[in-house]
Amino acid sequence: MLLTTLYGFAARFRRIADAYDGTAAESQELTELIDEYTRFIMNPHHQEIWTEIEQQDAREVMRLTAELREVSARCVAIMEKYRALHFLNGGEERNGYFTNIESGIEREFGSFQVNTASKVVMVGSGAFPMTPMLIGRRTNAEVLGIDIDEEAVQLSNEVLRKIGSRSPIRLLTGDIVQFKAEMKQATHIIFSSTVAGKYGLLDRLYALTSGQVVVAMRYGNHLKSLFNYPMEAVDETKWTLSEQILCSDQVFDVALYCKAQPKL
Repeated sequence: MLLTTLYGFAARFRRIADAYDGTAAESQELTELIDEYTRFIMNPHHQEIWTEIEQQDAREVMRLTAELREVSARCVAIMEKYRALHFLNGGEERNGYFTNIESGIEREFGSFQVNTASKVVMVGSGAFPMTPMLIGRRTNAEVLGIDIDEEAVQLSNEVLRKIGSRSPIRLLTGDIVQFKAEMKQATHIIFSSTVAGKYGLLDRLYALTSGQVVVAMRYGNHLKSLFNYPMEAVDETKWTLSEQILCSDQVFDVALYCKAQPKL
């Protein structure tokens, strides 16, 4: 029954993702679908059932998980574009998913708090840059948001201009290696949970960052992995898992990494 429901979610996500045409035509349906999916993922009963399913049919579960993760990430990116378009046209798109994300940003860095002197990089900042704006508003820290989606970056900059943000926020298109100076100066780096290959990027960041940098890796394991890319093992000669922030009320959890200290 649970798998049948998930196959249904996958089909609905695929249809809306394939229909996206740069307008907000499917906005209401996608908002309702992602809110429904968020509630499904956060249901403790579903999490218990999923744990049993994972052990029974690993091949089917792995295939379905990969499909749902990829297509739901596409739809989240589209929904952020819808939110930006609504905002730019005089409205504001609010839903349960965005509220869930925003409520967890304050605790994201655990004991490694962001302050006015911090320099933050957000990888996968999206079309409606919630995290950069919240960090900027609450701390006035310097924030660089990076995204490979040119349309998303264009929309996010239009949102910033309309808001009239006075915080030192820049939102740019590109790959991490294009921002070597910013990476070397960064005190905090955040990876969106829907960035594919983020652990490969983390490995590359080792040579580009200072010894004091803290990396917040948003991830989701088990049932949450249907909505987020999961935690992976790291090269322990490069990175140390300093803290895990497990959020029972959030769609993702956070792993904090620091540079590994050389052995004496």
